[in-house]
Amino acid sequence: MILDYKDIAEYIINNYRNKVVEVGIGSLPQVALLLKDKLDVVVTDVHEQKYAGVRFCRDDIFKPDMGIYRNASLIYAIRPPIDLQDAIAAIAREVGADLIIRPFGNEKADLIKYFKEYSLVNHKKARFYLYRS
Repeated sequence: MILDYKDIAEYIINNYRNKVVEVGIGSLPQVALLLKDKLDVVVTDVHEQKYAGVRFCRDDIFKPDMGIYRNASLIYAIRPPIDLQDAIAAIAREVGADLIIRPFGNEKADLIKYFKEYSLVNHKKARFYLYRS
């Protein structure tokens, strides 16, 4: 579990409407579980995941089903490995969604080539990178 999940969810709820997609949910469903009653949330992973009340779609971000991501206002990933961040950013740019990367530590890929601007957001205990479409 990540300690700042409530603050990440609060930021998303306060700043986004409609559809949001979490890439690579794995065993960290806490943000999606807080969002599911407030937003249209879709979560993806290469392995089947089941969390009550959360819509899951199996997807490989290196060969994405773009239908999953269309109409999303935000795509986000919690602690994605650095080698996945570029593929996630390419998807977000293609569908015109903002992107939040909550890194494991300080590691982040150079994703500015996909977005007009980015910033490090500090929201209460949460710290993450926000890329605007």
